[in-house]
Amino acid sequence: MEQRRLGSQGLTVSALGLGCMGMSQSYGPADEDESVATLERAFELGITFFDTANAYGLGHNERLVGRVLRPHRDRVVIATKFGIAGRREGRMLVDGSPDAARRNCDESLERLGIDTIDLYYLHRVDKAVPIEESVGAMAELVAAGKVRYLGLSEASAQTIRRAHATHPISALQSEWSLFEREPEVTVLPTLRELGIGFVPFSPLGRGFLTGQITTPDDFGADDFRRTNPRFQGENFARNLRLVTRVHEMAAEKGCTPGQLALAWLLAQGDDVAPIPGTKRRRYLEENVGALDVSVTADDRAQLDELLPVGAAVGQRYEDMSAIDT
Repeated sequence: MEQRRLGSQGLTVSALGLGCMGMSQSYGPADEDESVATLERAFELGITFFDTANAYGLGHNERLVGRVLRPHRDRVVIATKFGIAGRREGRMLVDGSPDAARRNCDESLERLGIDTIDLYYLHRVDKAVPIEESVGAMAELVAAGKVRYLGLSEASAQTIRRAHATHPISALQSEWSLFEREPEVTVLPTLRELGIGFVPFSPLGRGFLTGQITTPDDFGADDFRRTNPRFQGENFARNLRLVTRVHEMAAEKGCTPGQLALAWLLAQGDDVAPIPGTKRRRYLEENVGALDVSVTADDRAQLDELLPVGAAVGQRYEDMSAIDT
């Protein structure tokens, strides 16, 4: 698989990564056997970039990813995160303190069963802690050999600048897709100015761009999308009309809507490495097929017209308080 460089510090990853969160939480019941098979199949297909976090499944996801990938340790890039410390009364708790950085890193290393984390993200910016303190502690982990490269998640352009001045940042992870294009305006110019890579999560619009979601009833009882404003009421209907246009264009190109959405992101630049999440082999194999889909300049212009920045309606999360703007 094509390799892409994120940042200027030497981090190289497969063009397409695998988001592993759904194997442990948020998208219905876990299936351990299928998750293991999906991780192994991803490696067979050339994916070497795997994304997890200490918060996913309260550590379950790190243990799963570490156990399956350990035999391939020298050939994979494992990214994990710290900073989300649970929820209270429906609101996300964030802890980006230096103590949390050090403690959570050691805990993640133990769960993953590895000596060094390849890419360590601050999962959410802690508004009570100066970013210089959070990243300063993460830089100490690099100096100690516990972490190779640093990243941020859902950070604003101003925060990215301050963080990068403290220690080089290799990657920003944020939601970016045809369904969520705000980063093209808010952070992408800063990333390219500073030479930082972009790792889009939810590149399939939390499944909305795949064509598999046609009604809110398609979500299971324990699927977090039931509480997501973009998938409720009139927002759902309006957004469904938007993505139907993508489905029609994909049919004309002879690919699936999800493949077109991923190919569009891959065509944004060789500093972009999407991490579509899945816990099933059949969806993984479909996603990898996006690498064979060509997106021309005309295609991009058409998609810009169909789904311009700001087209999707509704907030991305029920609780937006932890998003750094």
